[in-house]
Amino acid sequence: MLLSTLVTCLAGCAFLLSPVSEGCGPGRGYGKRRSPRKLAPLAYKQFSPNVAEKTLGASGRYEGKITRNSERFKELTPNYNPDIIFKDEENTGADRMMTQRCKDKLNSLAIAVMNLWPGVRLRVTEGWDEDGHHSEESLHYEGRAVDITTSDRDRNKYAMLARLAVESGFDWVYYESKAHIHCSVKSDHSVAAKSGGCFPGEASVTLESGAQKSVSELRPGERVLASAGGDSSGELVYSEVLAFLDRDPVTWKLFYTLQTEAGARLSLTAAHLLFVTEGNCSEGAAPAPGALRTVYASDARPGQCVLVAGQKHGEGRLSRVTRVSLRASRGAFAPLTRQGTLVVDGVVASCYAVVQQHSLAHWAFSPLRLIHSWTGSTGSHGDGIHWYSQLLHWLGRMLLDSGRLHPLGVAQEAR
Repeated sequence: MLLSTLVTCLAGCAFLLSPVSEGCGPGRGYGKRRSPRKLAPLAYKQFSPNVAEKTLGASGRYEGKITRNSERFKELTPNYNPDIIFKDEENTGADRMMTQRCKDKLNSLAIAVMNLWPGVRLRVTEGWDEDGHHSEESLHYEGRAVDITTSDRDRNKYAMLARLAVESGFDWVYYESKAHIHCSVKSDHSVAAKSGGCFPGEASVTLESGAQKSVSELRPGERVLASAGGDSSGELVYSEVLAFLDRDPVTWKLFYTLQTEAGARLSLTAAHLLFVTEGNCSEGAAPAPGALRTVYASDARPGQCVLVAGQKHGEGRLSRVTRVSLRASRGAFAPLTRQGTLVVDGVVASCYAVVQQHSLAHWAFSPLRLIHSWTGSTGSHGDGIHWYSQLLHWLGRMLLDSGRLHPLGVAQEAR
């Protein structure tokens, strides 16, 4: 009943919105290719974006203090990244506690700092506050804010450090003091359904001609290698790219990277769906019917098997995951094919994310496929999140139980 209600709502809204889909596009930068730009340091007392911290355009409203004894304490996760120095003057480990979104952005920033200044690490002077040292309704009380410096405490670097924090995806960055930069993020509740699933720009797909092409250069209308079966166990076929559900050439994101025994290496964001089989599998064997299920990339583990493209493009073979790691990369791309699957860097993956059921997601996108069949277009091919994905995110929050959405707060790092 729930599924039929969801699809009915999606179909009605999709047809209502399709005539004005150009106006529902991704906003700033829509339809334009962004040229490389030089990073400009933030000025002292400047904040980005240029709105108040606890507004919708920045990190959003305060949701209440989190204590060790509160139910919401489970929303916090420790950050043991060795590339980050935590001051931890209270000697309680509180500065390491933060929301998953804050952790992801901080880890991305740590990489950017080391890339720009070799030998220098990111330093956190203030994180989660459980002792009441900050102003009323400070986001430090929710683990959504950090105060940062560089490990060498060179204040000449702080203006650029603030800019790197903006580029790393913090929702609000403030060059607050000569002694530190203040950064904060939206709550995980507000971004869970918007987290999406993407591949890095350098990820490779196989065209119908047999040529390889990076995802960042892929265009709607091209045909790429995909799986014919809804559970990814079918034969491999070439499927038309209908649209990009998300296309962001600039933002830094964290990607889970899976390496397989066959040598394949796939990177995708935490909420992206991947087909795996549990238990023992024979390396190079064909999957048994129904053996594969979908999991979030953040839940993939060594020992599970994924489907990889064989020597002949018409067949898929199982290969065991040997390692899962995290890395940061600039750019995120989510192509949608007619089949709802695609082969990326030799591994079969779903086109969908956030809801842990490939068949439900594929069903939910049926109105968009129908629009494309009738008009030859989905209404938006620019940068940003596709208008239909935005609609699905909103409807998903209204109609689906939160337990069926990707839980950013419990995503685990695998090293």
